[in-house]
Amino acid sequence: MSDSTTKTVDAVIVGAGFSGMYLLHRLREMGLKAVVFEAGTDVGGTWYWNRYPGARVDVESLAYSYSFSNDLEQEFEWKERYPTQPEILKYARHVADRFDLRKDIVFRTRVTAATYNDDSRDWLIRTEYGEAVTARWFVMATGCLSSSKMPEIPGLAAFKGATYHTAHWPHEGVDFTGQRVGIIGTGSSGVQSIPVIAEQALDLTVFQRTPSYSLPARNRKLRPQEVADMKARYPEFRQEQRESGAGVPVPIPTRSALEVADAERDSIYEQAWESGSLVNLLSSFTDLAVSQDANDTAKRWIHRKIHEIVADQAVADDLCPEYPFGTKRPCLDTNYFETYNRPNVHLVNLQRTPLIEVTEKGIRTSEREYEFDVIVYATGFDAMTGSLTNVDIRGRDGLSLRETWRAGPRTYLGIGSAGFPNLFMITGPGSPSVLSNMVVSIEQHVDFVADAIGHLREQGLATIEPTAEAQDAWVDHVNEIASHTLYPKANSWYMGANVPGKPRVFMPYAGGVGEYRKKCDEVAAKGYEGFALAF
Repeated sequence: MSDSTTKTVDAVIVGAGFSGMYLLHRLREMGLKAVVFEAGTDVGGTWYWNRYPGARVDVESLAYSYSFSNDLEQEFEWKERYPTQPEILKYARHVADRFDLRKDIVFRTRVTAATYNDDSRDWLIRTEYGEAVTARWFVMATGCLSSSKMPEIPGLAAFKGATYHTAHWPHEGVDFTGQRVGIIGTGSSGVQSIPVIAEQALDLTVFQRTPSYSLPARNRKLRPQEVADMKARYPEFRQEQRESGAGVPVPIPTRSALEVADAERDSIYEQAWESGSLVNLLSSFTDLAVSQDANDTAKRWIHRKIHEIVADQAVADDLCPEYPFGTKRPCLDTNYFETYNRPNVHLVNLQRTPLIEVTEKGIRTSEREYEFDVIVYATGFDAMTGSLTNVDIRGRDGLSLRETWRAGPRTYLGIGSAGFPNLFMITGPGSPSVLSNMVVSIEQHVDFVADAIGHLREQGLATIEPTAEAQDAWVDHVNEIASHTLYPKANSWYMGANVPGKPRVFMPYAGGVGEYRKKCDEVAAKGYEGFALAF
């Protein structure tokens, strides 16, 4: 039984990023009362929290935007090809204002627990302040990269200087002028922030465990004519997005990397490199994701590029990844490799001289101690599952989601998990999510969830949850698809390899956005096949 102070709504949504905002809008249109809980002070999700220097999306702005409103598409004016964090946050705030979303969002409030009641068939959701809300529908719109992590090394609290994490950057910014800076991590946030910090800092030392593949973004101001052209053809383009492999329309390759002459292959890679598009290089040939020999051609070509850019060939060697290209999220950068030609920038290869501890003065490796004024942790996230399992979610008979997923996440379509009725996840593990243009995948998931809720209401049904059989079959399918690719060959956050003790399971669905959408549409058309629906 809930107490007398418990508020009752139709749906509770956790997170006011792109997922939570659109779902709130959809549910409102259906006449449902929904409340969103958001830990931050404003909307934006990922783009509210990630304010580190150089933070920028790696999908073009005209494609990384909502498609649900024609008026919204036409009225918002993007400025850059790859927008910075402030521009994306401005867009999110514009959406919140335009659709008057904030009145149903509770900011500065983190959800800590949610418990399903078998008798009343609703969820009791509790916040960090002890508030309680009951709702028929409970939706985790918490994002795939929102649960940040620190490195697992001794002495993190010992350092006497300033410390920052890229996922929790001060909103007022940081001035590194005249500072000796150490940065740990060379994933996307490191790759984007290192060139910017290097321009300010007196001295910058980069501690790298695993190098990243990174391509030049070739960012620029958008031209008025290209914006007008896109706005004129948005309906056609959006459909192409929905049917594409990654939510970014590109020509489908027809040839293997192994069946073209070296000179022609190199020319194709060069064009893709110069285009400033990750997808162009990833989709240059039919077999880069599935054939080691084919992938090696791209790997060797990129290695040559790095050696051409970086003057010190020993440093260039250290910057060359050995895992297959594309099996960890490649980065887009502005002058990343060029930054290592600066006299004030130094690279420490932690595979050669492992990190031992953080000290009062700085960072100690197996070789020596480095003294700093500032340490920056660009050490990423407990991806895809962290934001879900950090909330104490309990389904039927007190079943814990965290315990249920101890050996790895188990979902049906990345949308629901057996034993947790009326719990929905937006872009959860087992869906294309991080292998795609996130806004395309978010809209598809939100529409599926809203339509499912609408179907249940029309039919007078009370609950929906995946069957164990459908869930097992989907998990097997996700693993089967991944097994035919090179993805499992890299120790990536796709595999949970950046979190000690986390099971090594490839979490996203690698079958493509278009094929996944067809499967979801088929499930819905068959009365939500694979889900158990009950009165």
